[in-house]
Amino acid sequence: MNLHEAIAAFEADKPFLEARGISWAPGAEVKAYLPDAFRRDFTLAMDAQPSLVTDPNSAVPAMLTTLIDPQIYRVLFAPTKAAEIATEVRKGTWLDETTMFPVVEFTGEVSSYGDYAENGRAGANTNWPQRQSYLFQVIKEYGERELERAGLARINWISEVNMAAANILVRYQNLTYHYGVAGLQNYGLFNDPNLSAALTPAPKAAGGTAWVQNGAVVATANEIYNDIEALFIKLVNQNGGLVDRNTRMTLALSPASEAALTATNSFNVNVSDLLKKNFPNLRVVSDYLYGAQSSANPQGVVAGNLMQLIADEVEGQRTVFCAYNEKMRAHPIIRATSSFRQKETSGTWGAVFRYPAGLAQMVGI
Repeated sequence: MNLHEAIAAFEADKPFLEARGISWAPGAEVKAYLPDAFRRDFTLAMDAQPSLVTDPNSAVPAMLTTLIDPQIYRVLFAPTKAAEIATEVRKGTWLDETTMFPVVEFTGEVSSYGDYAENGRAGANTNWPQRQSYLFQVIKEYGERELERAGLARINWISEVNMAAANILVRYQNLTYHYGVAGLQNYGLFNDPNLSAALTPAPKAAGGTAWVQNGAVVATANEIYNDIEALFIKLVNQNGGLVDRNTRMTLALSPASEAALTATNSFNVNVSDLLKKNFPNLRVVSDYLYGAQSSANPQGVVAGNLMQLIADEVEGQRTVFCAYNEKMRAHPIIRATSSFRQKETSGTWGAVFRYPAGLAQMVGI
């Protein structure tokens, strides 16, 4: 049906529609039915929502609403405590591979006096114990694009890499101060062959010998103090009167074991109070590596929690010190086409015991 046919058809039906009450407002009168051609022309539906050429979206890129905190938070590691326990000194340079520590022992005998007697003598015997050094290194690398990409996040990449290199060197050095280096005459606080055998703690009323079990202190204050006192008595016996209660000493143990020093007895006195009263020059240092070996502490002590009592000096002579021959040597920066490399080197002698009798230890607390 075309337009003319549509007009004619409507005019024919108009009286029929009006007779049944259908009317039109003035100015809006209907002239014709909708022709077939008009029905197929959908462009005339001006009130319809057109389809989108782009993907539906009502947001902005997520990066525009993302904040990067300018404060950098770094992963934390357990503190390195060997140098605090035994002090740290430099011995030689990175050119030295072996060091000798002279030991002099007085010898002699007396004889009955006589005007013409020629008996009696005084002398000295010398030994030259040795230690071997171990050099270790780390290499820092960074590229130009790597630096600039980190800069977009406000991260000073060179500074972070420098701190990482220093951290790993210091941590390995601390490990050698505890265990030395296998295959060399280089020993640590835990495994020097001249140290006396470790004591075993006394059995506890709660069972076993440990002070702490499953995160709780199970030993009583008196039991803990008695273990420390037994360690002190051994140290006294090893030194033939050269060590007493007033000697400057260091008690080294794990942080968990140190927490047990807060145990309080029936008189409201805890272990720390007893130690301060009876050993006025004693200092306590906690070191994570003194704890028992575990998945969280893979470098811990295999036999269990360790405790060492060290006389800092005996007759003016240092008992033990941690020694290095190179703390941190920075080698030249090598530039490639678009990257940089630099080596840093450290060296260690381990922990050097000049007077092994100045240490007593107990394992299994």
